[in-house]
Amino acid sequence: MSDYIVSARKYRPDSFETLIGQDTIARTLSNSIRRGQLAHAYLFCGPRGVGKTTTARIFAKMINCANPGPGMEPCGECESCVSFQEGRSYCIHELDAASNNSVEDIKALMEQVQVPPQVGKYSVYIIDEVHMLSQAAFNAFLKTLEEPPAHAIFILATTEKHKILPTILSRCQTYDFNRISIPDMVRNLQGIAEKEGVKIDDKSLHVIASKADGAMRDALTIFDQTVAFCGKDVKYEDVIRNLNVLDYEFCFSLVENFLAGDYASAFLTFDKILAKGFNALHFVGSLSTHLRNLVVAKTGGLEPLLELPDSLKKEYAAQAAKCSNQFLFEALATTTACETGYKAAVNPRLHIEFALMKLSYLMGKPADKPQTPAPMPKAEPKPEPKAEPKPEPKAEPKPEATAPAPRRRAAKTGSALSMSAIMEEKPKETEQDTSVQDSAALPEDEVLKMKWKELAGHYGSKPRLASMLQSGKVEVKEEKGVKVVEFFVTNESQRQWIVEKMLRELESSLRELAACSRINVEVSVTPMEEVEKVPYMPEEKAKDLMDKEPAVRELVAAMGLDTK
Repeated sequence: MSDYIVSARKYRPDSFETLIGQDTIARTLSNSIRRGQLAHAYLFCGPRGVGKTTTARIFAKMINCANPGPGMEPCGECESCVSFQEGRSYCIHELDAASNNSVEDIKALMEQVQVPPQVGKYSVYIIDEVHMLSQAAFNAFLKTLEEPPAHAIFILATTEKHKILPTILSRCQTYDFNRISIPDMVRNLQGIAEKEGVKIDDKSLHVIASKADGAMRDALTIFDQTVAFCGKDVKYEDVIRNLNVLDYEFCFSLVENFLAGDYASAFLTFDKILAKGFNALHFVGSLSTHLRNLVVAKTGGLEPLLELPDSLKKEYAAQAAKCSNQFLFEALATTTACETGYKAAVNPRLHIEFALMKLSYLMGKPADKPQTPAPMPKAEPKPEPKAEPKPEPKAEPKPEATAPAPRRRAAKTGSALSMSAIMEEKPKETEQDTSVQDSAALPEDEVLKMKWKELAGHYGSKPRLASMLQSGKVEVKEEKGVKVVEFFVTNESQRQWIVEKMLRELESSLRELAACSRINVEVSVTPMEEVEKVPYMPEEKAKDLMDKEPAVRELVAAMGLDTK
């Protein structure tokens, strides 16, 4: 038992060739050693478990090797290499800044820096979690970092680069370490499993790699935990049970329920998942990830984004073929909305079950077809009341002189009266009225103004915009063969809002209504002297009313009323 070494230590890389997922950094450091271009300070930053400290140790071993190979790889036989492998090297000094972050600790390190190495060319000082140093410690370290002895090289490692002082950053060569990809972790785990005599399938290795979240050290720790639970013969079912990971099959089954409109089965599956002890919010997140993978599998050219074993890729491709893009997009919108509102929900389980029901109703909704009997509404007597405009006698007086008046008033007030309607009613009017209303006889500018008023009527669902379009003054001009409809608003904020939010839509809609593409729309602000003053205060309203109605003014004078 005492001889057991965890995989993270036993299989720790000892050369740049065995370093995983950091090829660019390994190549850069190797070239700098080969060319003799060594900096006095390096900063290694990135997530946990990606090889920052390991890379620092390999770098220190390579620059102190007495007999490096052609590729500058350590010989493994000289005193420096042997002492490094046995953990007794005096050329490498490691300091944990998380527990040694005071000024005194840094001053002790500065005194040690002045001592030249007994073996090898350089003394390498690796300061881990350097962001934990105090402000005073950083300041004490600054001068030495700027002008260190020729034999001293500092390698600073941190997971939180943003906490490092800019004065420190400017004195270091910075290397950003990446998260290790799932395929790289799976390949490394396969090699370790073969060396350890562990039988494990790709599906289980992908679960371990996904759980590690880009950290190779975490993946090796999880691998050891899995082997301790399952033994040398690792089964996929044991892996997901030990790691408390939701099985892919649950999500595949749920999507099949959604496609069939079977929300009852979806409810039962969700209950089974909760009974296994899974977190409800993590379940929704897994479902969102599954839907995302279906979108990727359905879209050609995105295969590299699906970091899964080949057997699972085939399952995703088969299920994605059954789903329409609209279903997948709406399903993703539903699950992400469910995640967003989960914490605010009074009844979280009901919140998720309602989302499952909505997902089941995205497709054909077989259970709802009997509830939408389209023939029933058509058979109702509602069409008969629509025929109530039987008072055709009211339609007969249209030829009278009173008929044209409403149309003129509608055009004046800017009602949504289309040109086609004007043309259809032409035979019912007198020759004189026809000549006035006939669009063919109207000037082109007037027709555009009529079309603008018609466009205003289309925005009844946006009262603010509709009010501005209907009440604003409109002028038409021509510039370089293009008709420009200039629309006036009362202030600059209205003009800016329309230009930023609605101008393109208004321009496109007007071109469509007028059946002409050579139309532009401009928005201007009405000059102050032309803006009609609107009474707001009670006194102003009373004065305005008396000016318009002499009878009211006489009544106020007769009764001695005070309008102030």
